[in-house]
Amino acid sequence: MIVCKFGGTSVASAEQIKKVANIVKSNPERKIVAVSAPGKRSSDDIKVTDLLIDLANTVMMKGNVEEKIRAVVNRYRDIADELGLDNLISDIIEQDIRGRVAEDYTNKEIFLDNIKASGEDNNAKLIACYFNAIGMAAKYVSPKDRLILNDIPERTYALPEAYENLSVLKDTEEIIVFPGFFGYTKEGILRTFDRGGSDITGSILASAVGADLYENFTDVDCVFAANPKVVNDPVDIKEISYREMRELSYAGFSVFHDEALMPVYKQGIPVNIKNTNNPTAPGTRILPTRTQSNRPVTGISADSGFSILYVSKYLMNREVGFGRKLLQIIEEENISYEHTPSGLDDISVIMRSSQLTPEIEKRIMHRVKNELCADDVQFSHNFSMIVIVGEGMRHNTGLAARAAAAISGTGANIEMINQGSSEVSLVFGVRSEFENQILKGLYEEFFAAIPTA
Repeated sequence: MIVCKFGGTSVASAEQIKKVANIVKSNPERKIVAVSAPGKRSSDDIKVTDLLIDLANTVMMKGNVEEKIRAVVNRYRDIADELGLDNLISDIIEQDIRGRVAEDYTNKEIFLDNIKASGEDNNAKLIACYFNAIGMAAKYVSPKDRLILNDIPERTYALPEAYENLSVLKDTEEIIVFPGFFGYTKEGILRTFDRGGSDITGSILASAVGADLYENFTDVDCVFAANPKVVNDPVDIKEISYREMRELSYAGFSVFHDEALMPVYKQGIPVNIKNTNNPTAPGTRILPTRTQSNRPVTGISADSGFSILYVSKYLMNREVGFGRKLLQIIEEENISYEHTPSGLDDISVIMRSSQLTPEIEKRIMHRVKNELCADDVQFSHNFSMIVIVGEGMRHNTGLAARAAAAISGTGANIEMINQGSSEVSLVFGVRSEFENQILKGLYEEFFAAIPTA
């Protein structure tokens, strides 16, 4: 059995959905299809998810709701009309959206999630309807009572019973069309994964049914060794390990959600990233282990939007529990951290800037100064993390020196270096304004002079 997921650009229009149908029809092993909400049809278009966020905000601000509802409904109606479907499916979608809009919005987070999730939910209904209309026996399946998630306010994840509930889908005779991005708590509250979370849904489904392969269809032929928007004609990656992909996805490889690997990783299920617009291309395979190439580095990625909490205290290294107490203060603000490089008398905690507000920063600094008696506490912003990834890195000496020299050649200063004990990745913290220059410099150092593997 193959579980396949189609991203927003793959289901953005009637033309794209016809391609999806042909792909699914071409291989009878493709039995479960997870779908996103309709994405952009062109570079200046608007995603349905963005239309829905605008709709939800308009409802909560008591603005012109009817205009916003029409904008969403007309996107689906246009797709349905171009697919030759009757008005019934469009009417069902409109009724669903109006019903969600009429719900109580006292809890703004729950209300917004419910509105956003209609993008995937209604697209799954429409695609299942089209499959049946062209003779492909298909069934829309709702995540309700199947994809069981944890409770608010923890970060969203699937509970063990979700996998058990979904496992029955492996016996399906019909093609299952399943909406990505959301599930429900035991109490029936709808929750969404992070944006891009349809990847997670597909991965959960693949794990639950014990799929032989999880295909993730997007709008590129493969994963590249660096961002093609920054680096000209980067080499393609034919095979990559779970660990390598996880590291690259964490730092800006938007082609695959960074949390989506965990469910398939546990089951050892291979992933194939493929292009809806060029389905015969081999794509990139993500495997438990891969054949080693002649390159120590598999890929280089970069992500901005980081902040650093710097803490200094004389004889910090002699103080038992200092790090734990510092991280506990951060935890009590419901903030996760990314890296904690340290010296004898100082420690830096790197976190996503999106989690911070001026009020939160002020509270943290006050507590660190007063409770931990720190000599110096300060926040710095506008940092990027540059990540060099490769299973072969541990077998190559001098790689960190080469990377540092390449960064130095751009005129940038390295603010932080961190390497995990697995030696699969090397992370550099730099000022965001140097991100693209550094990415180009590192690619030149590790890829330009070496022939393709």
